Amino acid sequence: MNSEQLIDLVTESLEALKGKDITVIDISEKSSIADAMMVATGTSKRHVSSLAESVRLSTKRADHPPLGFEGGDSSDWVLVDLGDVIVHVMTQEKRDFYELEKLWSVGPDSDETQPSVSGAV
Repeated sequence: MNSEQLIDLVTESLEALKGKDITVIDISEKSSIADAMMVATGTSKRHVSSLAESVRLSTKRADHPPLGFEGGDSSDWVLVDLGDVIVHVMTQEKRDFYELEKLWSVGPDSDETQPSVSGAV
């Protein structure tokens, strides 16, 4: 299963359980760990857990089981590692705090200023 098919499958799984603000970030030029990162928001810790479990089960049924699954029933952030696609499901509070979309958009082509280290010898 290629990355695009995997993204489509994950998106369908998240939408089926009313995941919010589903975002796909192309990280293929910024990282060798994956082609894409997906971020979705759940309305509660239980919803986050259900969304992540749905992704895990749907990809497993499609013969593409996750390589890793971090977080749990009481977590406000669950990560599902599908190899070429990494899925983050989190509460709005965690999403606002970590701003993964902003983090991965910073680079040589962005308008964001890179932090500098002063006083380094």
